[in-house]
This record gives sequence, structure tokens and C-alpha cells, in this order.
Amino acid sequence: MNKLETFGLIAAQAERGEIIFPTSVNAALRLQLALDNPDCHIEDAIKLVLGEPQLAARTVALANSAAFNRNGEATVTNVRAAVMRIGYRNLQMLVAGLVVRQFGSRIIDPELRFKAEQLWEHTAHVAALAQVFARRVTFINPDTALFAAIVHEVGGFYLLSRADEFPGLLDADPENWIQLCEEVVSREVMRKLSIPDSVVAAIQSLRSGLLGMPPSTLLDTLLLANQFAPVQSPLAAPADPQRISEDSALDFVLNQQTLENIQKESAEEYRLMSAALLV
Repeated sequence: MNKLETFGLIAAQAERGEIIFPTSVNAALRLQLALDNPDCHIEDAIKLVLGEPQLAARTVALANSAAFNRNGEATVTNVRAAVMRIGYRNLQMLVAGLVVRQFGSRIIDPELRFKAEQLWEHTAHVAALAQVFARRVTFINPDTALFAAIVHEVGGFYLLSRADEFPGLLDADPENWIQLCEEVVSREVMRKLSIPDSVVAAIQSLRSGLLGMPPSTLLDTLLLANQFAPVQSPLAAPADPQRISEDSALDFVLNQQTLENIQKESAEEYRLMSAALLV
């Protein structure tokens, strides 16, 4: 089977809903579906968190991290207190991060694992930047921006998780079949994860999207965060310098001092979140 046939097979499987999730993700998926229900009771959320030991440990760790305990409050030692401290929205963010991260957990090939680590580091930086750009430039909901950034490379993670089965799948790809397959896979994975339509639309528009002037949407936020992320995706196609130029962004949106402040603030957000959420 050549590379094009392989990409076609993976894309066709995705479109049929044949997305293969790691078994450890099942409890997280149930929790995500429950949290999407506005009538979800906190007791139900707590039971579902307790159903996945890794998720339970991460929830408590997140509640005790500097990001959520900046005032030196008492250490949280149970899931109930942790959920109360971080809230539903941040719990959703944690679940999304766990789901995305688990795709890389079954990769055997060392080179592919390295790519997965680089893709996760890219995702983490984009997440931190998206939150800051949302607060300071686009003025959208920072939590939504953070959530969208965490799942924006889910298609790439899924392809990496399948690459062990197909040697050479992610080698040099001048025809950009990787990107075309990733778009299909990303759409179907996000559908299976019940990602909100507005978030899906922004992520699906990233590859061909143009930065609005002034930036004011979730898509704009993700475009800016990707542009200034210090770690690039190992699966990304070469950037088109005419699509979003750094000069135009600086001229019309940011002066150099503001950009430096955003980068500094996002680096701090990355540091605060990384121990519990993004590692």
C-alpha cells in the first residue's frame, strides 16, 4: 500500500466513525459528554472523575498547582474539593488535554514519540498564548480560547498514533497529503469528542484562514497563537508568508512592547499550567 492509499484508508475509516481511542480515554469521554449537559450535577462529575485514576490524580494536581492556588490556600487532597476549586470549565479543559495526550501513549517508534512530544509542546505553547491573546487582543472568552488551542492539533495526534502501523506514513510529503488527511481525521475526531461547533469551525479554518483586522474571533486568536508559538508543529506545512505576515500583525494589532508583554505573560501561563495540565 503506497502513502496515498494509506492516507485514503485512514481518512475513509475516520469518515465512517472508525476512530480508535485508547481504552484509558473512555472515562474521560463520558465525563466530557456529561459536562456538555447543562443539567450535569456535580456529584455525577465527581463520580466520573473518580472512574479514571489518571484523570482523578491530574484533577487534584491541577487544583493544587500555582495556576489555581496562587494565594497559598490549603492543599486539596480529594477529587470533590479539586472539582470545586477548578470549576467545570477547567475540568473540561483538563479532560480535553488528557484525551489528546493519550493518543501519543501507544506510540512505539522513538522517532514518532519524539514528534508527538514536539506536537504536544507546540500545543501547550499555543494554549498559553491563545489565553493571553484572548484577554488582551481579541477579547473573546479566554477559557474557550484555551480549550480550542488544546484540541486544535487532535488530528495530528491521531495520525501519529496510527503511524506505527504504516511505516513511512509521516515522512517528507511534498504533495501535502498529510494535511488533507489530517483535516478529515480532525473533523471526525472532534465530532466523536463532541467538540462545540464554533470551536470545530475555527480549528477547521486554521489552515486557510486569514487574520481579521482588528482580530476579534476565536479563529483570529488561534492564528495569532500559532504564529507566535516558540515551538512549531512537526507536521505543519511550510508557512505561507503572504497569508499572515508578522509585520502586518505588528503594524495593525501589536506594537513591539505589547507583543513582548504577551509573550512574557504566556510563558508564565505555560509554566503555571505545565506541571499539572500540559505534561
